[in-house]
Amino acid sequence: MKLRIATFNLENLDDKADQNPSLEERIKVLRPQLERLKADILCFQEVHGQEKANEKRQLLALQSLLQTTSYATYDLAHIKTDSDEAFNKRNLVVASRFAITEVNQYHNDLIPAPVYKKVTAVPGDAEAKPVQWEKPILYTKISVKEDFDIHLINLHLKSRIPSNISGQKINNFTWKKIYAWGEGFFISSMKRVGQALETRVLVDQLFDADEKAKIVVCGDFNAHPGEVPVEAIRGRVENTGNPDLIPREMVPAKNTIPDSSRYTYLHQGHKRLLDHVLISKALIPYYRGAEIHNELLHDETIAFALDTKFPESDHAPFVIEFEV
Repeated sequence: MKLRIATFNLENLDDKADQNPSLEERIKVLRPQLERLKADILCFQEVHGQEKANEKRQLLALQSLLQTTSYATYDLAHIKTDSDEAFNKRNLVVASRFAITEVNQYHNDLIPAPVYKKVTAVPGDAEAKPVQWEKPILYTKISVKEDFDIHLINLHLKSRIPSNISGQKINNFTWKKIYAWGEGFFISSMKRVGQALETRVLVDQLFDADEKAKIVVCGDFNAHPGEVPVEAIRGRVENTGNPDLIPREMVPAKNTIPDSSRYTYLHQGHKRLLDHVLISKALIPYYRGAEIHNELLHDETIAFALDTKFPESDHAPFVIEFEV
């Protein structure tokens, strides 16, 4: 039996009446991309929530996208607010052909938020404050077949956009001081690396419970291969120096993709791999390969320069295949 697992940042999927392009225009492009994936399990990022009178916020735009596709009847799990509803923006979602038997989310639960005092804020911060992640990590346990459970972790780490520093911005895109921009970038890096660390703690807890756990970590890491967030989750022996930890290493699926196709994002003409799929070594015997469907990618900086949006996402879907 083939098992295909995909990750796809849908780039602000929403159904607002005044958005351009409209949801209908986006569906015409996105739906064929999803069908091409032939995925049994899908990890989505940047799925916005929608309101209905007297109802909790739901993922109505995603439901519209999946209608008439092979994914319409899949089990769905997503991160939730304290009110037990979808977030307004940028939900993480898992859709599975197989039963999702366990769902959890982690938001500074496995490691506390670091405490930091901003040094360039105007007026200055009187005291240090916790730097919390912006969204939870989504964990699901999926029963593929008897004695074959997948522990799936869906991530969207903090973007590389600098975090706000009070009193240091002229408008949403313009900073007053270079050093304030630098501190904002540092805080965003702290959030990104911190959430990667919390993910690695979760991975190690899964290994503590079962040293042969079948784990997949995927999503938009907002980090390139070799950068700290990716390395923290991978746990390579070259970094730890401890051969006893080799069985706990996570293996990047990108390794089986040719260099020329190894990108999920285009920025100022440069190919970037910001979306990743990492698998535990217990899955290696079943692993058959990976694909990145990046033929429709546009350079996101062109959209920014023209102040326009395109119906396709600015990220490419990344899919891996196993023979179970």
